[in-house]
Amino acid sequence: MGDFQGFGAETFRFLEELEQNNERPWFNENKHRYEESVLEPSLDFIAAMNARLPAISDHFLAIPKRTGGSLMRVYRDTRFSKDKTPYKTNIGMQFRHERGKDVHAPGFYVHIQGETCFLAAGMWHPARDALEAIRTAIFEHPAKWKRVRDNRRFRGVFDLGGSSLKRPPRGYPPDHAYLEDLKRKDHIAVCNIDRSEAGSPAFADAVGERFAASKGYMGFLCDALGLEH
Repeated sequence: MGDFQGFGAETFRFLEELEQNNERPWFNENKHRYEESVLEPSLDFIAAMNARLPAISDHFLAIPKRTGGSLMRVYRDTRFSKDKTPYKTNIGMQFRHERGKDVHAPGFYVHIQGETCFLAAGMWHPARDALEAIRTAIFEHPAKWKRVRDNRRFRGVFDLGGSSLKRPPRGYPPDHAYLEDLKRKDHIAVCNIDRSEAGSPAFADAVGERFAASKGYMGFLCDALGLEH
């Protein structure tokens, strides 16, 4: 690994060609390009984030390993999907909480894919118990929730996203001031980024600054789950 130099033109070119040739023979023939244009800059970026995350929290991890670290697998799990293409056509990196076991844990996420590049913070598809704990925290501490949700710095960077229930969750009043937040099935905040920014050596600094804006939001989610932050 070396110093992060950005996700350059070759990174995006490979991802775009993979999308057009998403099959094992093509990938095997071009695996050296994957190693050079995707794997190496991804691990360099994760290493760069490892030096920046402590400024936000000591409890979120950036692990620059080929497998078992912060870089998500390029291989798709096709067992239960109608889409049988074998490879992901994006780079996904998650810096999850040290006590998290999978992608559904609290964490920060970086997504690199063609014209669709974004950052995210929070919890995607949290387990039932975790989601109920967050709803309880919102219900019992509405002023605190409003303060972190509407924080000017946070909302200047991130928009709340994810899926929601169509009806109020069972056990909560339908006239609650934050009903739309109680209906959320995901608690994620998303920030779109331009691919040109991802190509800059300063990208890790920019990502660290944006993630820092979500510190209060992430802290609320961690408090709800009894996690350090």
